[in-house]
Amino acid sequence: MRKADLVSIISEKTGVPKVDVLVSLETFFTEVKDSLSDGENVYIRGFGSFIIKKRARKIGRHIKKNIALEIPEHNIPAFKPAKIFVEQVKENAPITD
Repeated sequence: MRKADLVSIISEKTGVPKVDVLVSLETFFTEVKDSLSDGENVYIRGFGSFIIKKRARKIGRHIKKNIALEIPEHNIPAFKPAKIFVEQVKENAPITD
């Protein structure tokens, strides 16, 4: 499912114009990104948490030049689904190979 599909589905179910749904969705995404950039996690009960994970410093390798590179410690965004969300997916999602 793409963002456009999500906007269409929400618009159909709520009766809100697609433009308004799109603006709301974009605002939500922007606020989540801004909160994570400011070091604040976002918790949505029953859905999950957008969190910041810390990656430790490590040694990587530049394959073409065969030299070791130090990758500094850094933060990355992550999503941790709520327990109820995980259970719903386990029960309902088809198993694919």
